[in-house]
Amino acid sequence: MLRFLCLLILFACCSAQPLLSSAQQPAKPPVAAPVAQAELELGPAAFPITEYFTISFHLRGAALERYSAFPDVEGFKKSGKSSTTTTRIVEGQTTTELTITQRYAAYAEGELVVKPFTMTINGLTVRSNGLTVRVGAAPAASTTPPAAGGGMQGIGLLDKLFGKPKPQEYVEPKDNAFLALVPDKTSVFVGEGVHIGLYFYLTPADQGLLDFFNFAGQLPDILQQLRQRTAWEEPFNEQEIVPESVTMGGKPFLRYRLYEAEYYPLNAEPLVFPVVALRMVKYRLAKNPAEGLDNRLEGYKTYLTTARTIQVKPLPPHPLRDQVPVGSYQLREAVNQATFRTGQAFTYSFGVEGEGNLAAISAPVIPVRPSLEVYGPDVQQEVTLQAGRVGGRKVFTYRLVARQPGQLQLDSLLTLVFFDPSLGRYDTLHAELTPTIRGPVRTASTFRAPTDDPFYQNVLFDASNTLQPLDAYDNIRRYANYILAVLLGIAVWSWWRKR
Repeated sequence: MLRFLCLLILFACCSAQPLLSSAQQPAKPPVAAPVAQAELELGPAAFPITEYFTISFHLRGAALERYSAFPDVEGFKKSGKSSTTTTRIVEGQTTTELTITQRYAAYAEGELVVKPFTMTINGLTVRSNGLTVRVGAAPAASTTPPAAGGGMQGIGLLDKLFGKPKPQEYVEPKDNAFLALVPDKTSVFVGEGVHIGLYFYLTPADQGLLDFFNFAGQLPDILQQLRQRTAWEEPFNEQEIVPESVTMGGKPFLRYRLYEAEYYPLNAEPLVFPVVALRMVKYRLAKNPAEGLDNRLEGYKTYLTTARTIQVKPLPPHPLRDQVPVGSYQLREAVNQATFRTGQAFTYSFGVEGEGNLAAISAPVIPVRPSLEVYGPDVQQEVTLQAGRVGGRKVFTYRLVARQPGQLQLDSLLTLVFFDPSLGRYDTLHAELTPTIRGPVRTASTFRAPTDDPFYQNVLFDASNTLQPLDAYDNIRRYANYILAVLLGIAVWSWWRKR
């Protein structure tokens, strides 16, 4: 009764205090935007061989965009990953922490060293100093005999009170993941590039349900099925498979880029890409999750692509149809000077830049003219593979020597005919530079033998032009060794006879 009266008095005192109006209420401090934080965590320093060693990273204050690969640890084998998302609400503020854990299985017992390593998570670089771990023997099975007579052990007493625990039940949730082979074109011309990408899509909610299963072992068979015998293949550089955030049909997805390449058809035969399969690990979830357990059961699921056919169209009629390159190109030319003298060598570069199969571009052939000496060309090629496109630059560098003065019209000497698939017509790149040549007319070749070198004065012009075997000197050395061996044998025999 006394407690009840005290509560009534306290309630009356609280209700008697005037309420603050909205204008009088103290302003709430502004909530600072969360700052992304990442840290690494290593597993225990000692454990039996029947358990896993783990390396985890925790990400707070941001959604996971990408992260570098977990390190390879000597003496351990990677054995799957798991992810855990923890959401906390404190004073109305919600914080989310994502934990990705890589499990490692030890090959043998003993002391192993985890060397220092770094990882990059959402652009944040975190470092671990490493650890020395002790892998012990597997725990021995209990051999304690059951209690005799009417004695009862603790587990039996619990079974009597609460009943035996039921086996855990698992259910397989539905996922929204799929495997797709995506071309950027449905039809191309002969020689025109088509980009092919193999992607695996899944929703963010499915991250904890799926994991890759021996992808390195499955990839060679997938590539063998995708290869085309009637196309030139330009594969993109292999990189770490990380999720990319994309939107499809208004829904967010995570896309994993498994393989991509550019294919250039060599003839009008269609490019046929069959159905390919990818086996993934899919976890079944516990129907009644228990705290402190993984609550997942590992299983497998196979995802299939849709077969694709790319139609290939022949090029329009042209006298050089079987020789012209295909692509969208521009000319980038350069010369080391603007004015030269007759007999003076100068360098001219004919550069082709743009998108297309640069390997199919041949050097322009300069017609023979008595007033011009041509040497080369030297070829330099730079290929860029980025954002699903293949392009670059191919430069042909010539050394020219003019014998007559005047304007050197390079546009009549250097041309490149190509087919532009974006316009559907042929086009020609013409040299536009016109160097100026000054000086007297020269009729003789610019090559002169040095007068101060006896090799050029005597040996070079009198030497035989008959081809000699590449191993001629080796044979001479071999025969000389035989002769020395015979002479040594004769000397030893003579010494023995004298003795």
